[in-house]
Amino acid sequence: MFVFSKLREVVWGQPAATKAERWLIVKLDIFILSFCCLMYWVNYLDRMNLNNAYVSGMEQDLGFRGNQLNVINTIFYGGYVLGQIPNNLALQKLRPRIYFPACMIAWGLLTLGTGFTHHPREIMVIRFFQAVFESSTFVGCHYILGSWYKEDEVAKRTALFTSSGLVGTMFSGFLQGGIHSSLDGVHGLPGWRWLFVIDFCITVPIAIYGFFAFPDTPETTRAWWLSDEEKKLAIERMPEVKRQRGTLGWSLISRVLRSWHWAGFTLIWVWGSNTEMFSTNAIMNLWLSSTNDYSVSQVNYIPTGVAGAGVVATLFFGWYSDFTKRPWQAAIMLSFTAIISGAIMLNPPTRGAKFFALFLNGFQYASQTVLFAWANTLLGEDDAKRAMILAMMNTFAIAVYMFWSLLFYSTTQGPDWREGSIAMICMGAAYFVTTLGVWYMEKRDQRSVVNGVEAEAEGRVSETSKE
Repeated sequence: MFVFSKLREVVWGQPAATKAERWLIVKLDIFILSFCCLMYWVNYLDRMNLNNAYVSGMEQDLGFRGNQLNVINTIFYGGYVLGQIPNNLALQKLRPRIYFPACMIAWGLLTLGTGFTHHPREIMVIRFFQAVFESSTFVGCHYILGSWYKEDEVAKRTALFTSSGLVGTMFSGFLQGGIHSSLDGVHGLPGWRWLFVIDFCITVPIAIYGFFAFPDTPETTRAWWLSDEEKKLAIERMPEVKRQRGTLGWSLISRVLRSWHWAGFTLIWVWGSNTEMFSTNAIMNLWLSSTNDYSVSQVNYIPTGVAGAGVVATLFFGWYSDFTKRPWQAAIMLSFTAIISGAIMLNPPTRGAKFFALFLNGFQYASQTVLFAWANTLLGEDDAKRAMILAMMNTFAIAVYMFWSLLFYSTTQGPDWREGSIAMICMGAAYFVTTLGVWYMEKRDQRSVVNGVEAEAEGRVSETSKE
């Protein structure tokens, strides 16, 4: 029993001090973590299905030309950029239990509509509005997780949350491969259209589950599955929040811009997120398709290994961040994997080396867990500021992604993507340098707090001696 107890402590962290708190955490994992993971899973399922449909017949059926797929993805992320900050600010005033499911229903209907389009221009319009609603999920869930879980709990939960999106990517590939084999031509619809219909049917039940199960935030929850004592404990066990949820106004802008956090975490995530470019732009799918050596099913199945590598890396680095309380070390390691994958892709000696580089790039997905958990931990005293900076991180990152994708990872630049490989190396180097900068600022703040406490203590001693 001792061995299992120590193993549990290493993998999942130190158990809570009291039985009541341990039971509360179990409930939070059952309801909050499960819904966040399911929502992000279907978020990625409904997002990545376009890439799978594209290499499964959509390109020919709708007459795609040139880099129209990249243009659609850029438009999608344009909507994503515009939606993130308003969505996170909306969570300061509206109940997440209602807001999240409403966004899910909206993007689910737009996903369904994609399955009945007849021209790439129609998809451009649909994907823009789909992105506005989808953008509520990633930064919104990070905000919610940071509201309920303590510093030594949040990174592991964040790792499970972000991994669920990668599982959605994998599942989309398997789903499209299966649909192409079994439903292609049924009722006169090609397999790629069935993918969007089925994804919609998966999205709606998860939205309904969230409406009945999600608990909002500790201060505002009315969850039926929490007792009054547990609601009180959920607030008391978290660090004191000096500015509660909903404290907006002009002072919020001042609180954000006068701190280093918005620039530091925004920059580090701009670099970190854009080291995922080989993976998020479906480079392996497009490369495999261009070789004419693989079937449609293989083109969908093989790249799921990239997301699989991402899941493994995300869980490991999330655990590492919580266990060591040194997220900066995880970020340093991920900057190295980005540089290595870019260097190999720049001049791969064999086809096997190219496969290795693309699978290795899947590790970059772990940056989501490490960096957002790090920001959540350092910004816990101000709910609205935390929500704002989390949204700003992803907003600026996606803004760079929009043109970075077209410049360096266009479908017309395949199958080598030499410019993209050079860009990957540069992003990895910038990631490394900025990580050291954020770590330095964190340590500086910690020293200031310690010095302030010591000065206050010395002042009290001096007053006592005078008396």
